[in-house]
Amino acid sequence: MGTPTPSEDAAILDLTTDELLSTTRTVRRRLDLERPVARELISECLELALQAPSGGNRQDWRFVVVTDEDRRRRLGEIYRRGWDRYVEEGILAPPSRPTDPEKRAQARRIGKSAQYLADHLGEVPVLLVPCHEGRFEGRPSMVQASLYGSVLPAVWSFMLAARSRGLGTAWTTIHLFYEEAAAEVLDIPYDKVTQVAMIPVAHTLGTDFRPGARGDMDVAVRWEGWEGAS
Repeated sequence: MGTPTPSEDAAILDLTTDELLSTTRTVRRRLDLERPVARELISECLELALQAPSGGNRQDWRFVVVTDEDRRRRLGEIYRRGWDRYVEEGILAPPSRPTDPEKRAQARRIGKSAQYLADHLGEVPVLLVPCHEGRFEGRPSMVQASLYGSVLPAVWSFMLAARSRGLGTAWTTIHLFYEEAAAEVLDIPYDKVTQVAMIPVAHTLGTDFRPGARGDMDVAVRWEGWEGAS
């Protein structure tokens, strides 16, 4: 299988490799909920995704592409239920509010953006549910890391391919609070297949994305060991 020929529905954006890597953002509010996404575009992105490495080259990934309006609506309802639980229980919330005004403002923007997606997920033209064969519960951490690591590179490749074609994506996992309910909507055999995420996919409102604000590399990177010099 060679590199897919870009669909006429969307030209490849003129991005360098570094620009592509640094501007593939989590897109929520700028997803175009009205414009359909051609099946050919999704197929092109998936063809590239399938070139990603997987553990032992097993290629046990599976991708469920959802465009049916009723199924998207039902998945949106499941996601919203998960979002409400996420907010109510304060899951993954920081132990304290950031003291820096700029970081507080950024946190508010992200919160509003995430709320918008929760309110509109079922309206996004395409929902992609990446899966892996088998269930992971109770398995050793090495096994879980290997299994997730065998599908996540392919999903990231999909998201990069989508960005290059003017499509926006967002990595979401909130529906996994109710994974079994989502499996029922999608006819996924819950006892045999693990859902990894749900990726909304749509054309973006504009393509002028910029690199995101990130912390200092000196804080994130340690050389030679955890206590090593940054």
